[in-house]
Amino acid sequence: MTYNWTIQLFAGLPERLGLPVLNIKSEFEHLTVMQLKEVIAAQYPDHSGIIHISFIARNHAYAAEETLLHAADELALLPPVSGGEETSSATDKQRNRYVITAETINADEVLAKVIIPEHGAAIAFVGTTREWTNGQRTVSLEYEAYAPMAIATMQQIGDEIAQRWQGASCAISHRIGVVGLAETSVVIAVSSPHRDACYEASRYAIERLKQIVPIWKKEIWEDGSEWKGHQLGPWNPLDPITEF
Repeated sequence: MTYNWTIQLFAGLPERLGLPVLNIKSEFEHLTVMQLKEVIAAQYPDHSGIIHISFIARNHAYAAEETLLHAADELALLPPVSGGEETSSATDKQRNRYVITAETINADEVLAKVIIPEHGAAIAFVGTTREWTNGQRTVSLEYEAYAPMAIATMQQIGDEIAQRWQGASCAISHRIGVVGLAETSVVIAVSSPHRDACYEASRYAIERLKQIVPIWKKEIWEDGSEWKGHQLGPWNPLDPITEF
């Protein structure tokens, strides 16, 4: 019997391999992450280096090398670069705090999601496209995301903040697509009873976002482009939480 393995590709991998989704046939119904990457690398030997250092996501969660995968799992290969209507239910309101969008982000709207009577402080971090980086002029940035997993990991960040800073609330909106100079790419809003927690949690949120959320950035220059990392060293979302 032959099993069909479907693996979504992101952030430069579709360009390298020439297709957005891999469909691999195998006699095995179960493979470890390491074994699956070996199979992919064997089919695309010219790109084996990037394949081996990429991460596998299974059903919207990062999977360690020894994790056993099933052919029916929702799978994605994530390269090591980073950088509806509302309802009244609490769960839907919580989900609505975390947004991946191709539309312009309004910082005040994101901030409004976390302002509540019990909190006396709120802060919004706004990330924008800068023109110059290390002497090179950027024309625009292009962001790509594995949207369902990105939303799930942003909510994870919000949960971590609520635990670390008791009662603090968080909302995150991130752009995808082309973001021009001085345009907003991300807004992180945090509120808490006191201002010191707001400052600390806001810094934590942006650094944690760079660490675990599957969003990738392509820098577009006047004479070329390149998928870029978050400039904090090797991207490893499986690393434990560090102090930021």
